[in-house]
Amino acid sequence: MDVTGDLFPEADNLVQAARETGIRDERLLGALRATPRAGFVPARYRALAYLDEPIPIANGQTTTQPSLSARMIDGLALTGNEHVLEVGTGLAFQTALLARLAADVVSIEMWPQLVRQARRNLARQSIRNVELCLGDGSRGVPDRAPYDAILVSAAFPDVPPPLIEQLRLGGRLVQPIGPGGEEQVVSFQRTASGLQPDRSSPWLGSSGCTDGTATRPEPAYAEQPPAAARARGRRRSRGPARGGLVEKPLGDTPSTSLAVRE
Repeated sequence: MDVTGDLFPEADNLVQAARETGIRDERLLGALRATPRAGFVPARYRALAYLDEPIPIANGQTTTQPSLSARMIDGLALTGNEHVLEVGTGLAFQTALLARLAADVVSIEMWPQLVRQARRNLARQSIRNVELCLGDGSRGVPDRAPYDAILVSAAFPDVPPPLIEQLRLGGRLVQPIGPGGEEQVVSFQRTASGLQPDRSSPWLGSSGCTDGTATRPEPAYAEQPPAAARARGRRRSRGPARGGLVEKPLGDTPSTSLAVRE
């Protein structure tokens, strides 16, 4: 997908923040310039959209900090031809970035309210190479596998086995790993012997990124002012998409395909 299109001068703040974390991929920086984050956050927080900060959204969730999203996407090493799975859609800003950088994206989210809003947000930006699914992200979307790359916004103690099974040989997976409060964002590559840490990533190193951790947001974030959320949620990704780690798990509810097409 073309990453040029209309450019948004306000997004220069996010581009600069991404550069400061070591991002050099001009396609990724171009996607940041061409994707208006203000179109992917709640209306009451639009004035904060171009700050490099997480923002509270519905169901006690928070968005991923844009520079952290950029670093996680950078770890996938996308060239433009990939079939990508995203676990944790949120309001779809990160989804939109992936859609500009890959051939197509399948994104799964467990909260119906967020799926509906994400669909509207993507449609307003005429992003059509995304398929939204409602369900338990830890199970992936097996009927659309295999994937060339998987990005997991949620923190898990380990990579869920279904996600490993759905990643093609040679594909990359980026995910926060570890217990609450101690997660590290790690890039993996699937080999014949299983998942291996991708030591070629310039910002992850051999074990992960210690200044870009991802933890579960507390439900109170949704009702607190942005300053409080920022103080308690700096450099954190969205909360877990897995049913057992949230307030209203979907249990065995099957995934529902919600393709973003007009």
